[in-house]
This record gives sequence, structure tokens and C-alpha cells, in this order.
Amino acid sequence: MRVVIADDAVLLREGLVRLLVESGHDVVAAVGDGPSLVTSVLEHKPDISIVDVRMPPSHTDEGLRAAVEARGKVPGTPVLVLSQYVEVSYADDLLADGKGGIGYLLKDRVSDVADFLDGLARVAGGGTVLDPEVVAQLFARRRRGDPLRSLTAREREVLGLMAEGRSNTAIARHLVVTEGAVEKHVRNIFTKLDLPPDDEQHRRVLAVLAYLKG
Repeated sequence: MRVVIADDAVLLREGLVRLLVESGHDVVAAVGDGPSLVTSVLEHKPDISIVDVRMPPSHTDEGLRAAVEARGKVPGTPVLVLSQYVEVSYADDLLADGKGGIGYLLKDRVSDVADFLDGLARVAGGGTVLDPEVVAQLFARRRRGDPLRSLTAREREVLGLMAEGRSNTAIARHLVVTEGAVEKHVRNIFTKLDLPPDDEQHRRVLAVLAYLKG
């Protein structure tokens, strides 16, 4: 994959560059501020960008705002946010177009390099991979008009695990049920959320968005 990295922490940025290069990926740009991220995405059209939230000059939410801007200028460009912080408002904006290709992981909770690289590949492929803490904080903002009201407790649990980017097999393992049971729950979720037959990955992304924004 061709990757852009945006993080003002030099050691972390260079560490990511080395990790990705050693894993066979091509880092086409490694920058330390939001405007440079937008410029790099426009120039290189990368397969994915890895973006920190807090960067110069104010160290608040420049990274996320730049990611939203980049997605506006290059629609659907995949973005994996890698940060110590959950910035809810712009995370909502990043998810708003419904195109998928979005990830949000917390640096302190990434404990396995293989899992990180797998998540990176899934986001680059149009999937959605979110840390459970990010899911919890986004879910806490749900509005009253809840489109998930018709879901059973188990279906909500399955949908929450889908939001973390887990496959049906991984969900079955986590819940200690058969994969067939998970597939049935997923079909019920699609039906209740009025998501007609379409590309499976696309419907999973739309279901996750309904979960986060409902």
C-alpha cells in the first residue's frame, strides 16, 4: 500500500515509517502538521493515511480537521486516525459521508503489530475499524430518534462488535456462538435498519454508521 503518515511526534512518525516499510508498504510522505497532510493526500492519492489528532499549531484537533478536509477534496480517501485522544465531534464528521475507509485507534491500546497492520489493510479496503473506547464515546452521543430501537440486545452486541471491525468469525469466537448464528443476527440487523441487498462490506459500513450516529 502507498501510505501517508501525519504525526508531529518525530520518533513515533519515524517508527511507523520503519514498521510499514519493513512490512512491504511504500510511505510516500511523512509530515508533521495538518496542511501538509492535505497537500500530501492531494499530491499522492495514497491508499491510506495514518493521522494523529493533535498537531501544530494549537495541538487540539488539527489532524482530524485536516483528515475531514482531505476526504472532502479526495472523496473516500481512506484514513486511519491513530491518537491518544478521542475527539468526538470531528470523528462524527469523518464518518458522515458513509463511504467507509475509516479507522480510529488509540495509541496506548494498540498492543499487537499484526492486528494493527490487519486493521490498516481493512480500512484501506473500505472497512471501518474503531477502538471500543471510541465506539463507547460516539455511542454516548446518540440522539433520541434511535434507529436501533428495534434491535434485540444480542443484535446490538453484534453490531457493536462489527463497529470494532471484527469479522463474523471473530464475533462468533468472542460471543462463543456459531458463525451461522452471527450471520443470522447480521441479516436481521440489515433488515431492521432497512439496508437492502448490496455489497456486504458496504452494508456493514452503513450499519456501523447507523449504530454510531443513531
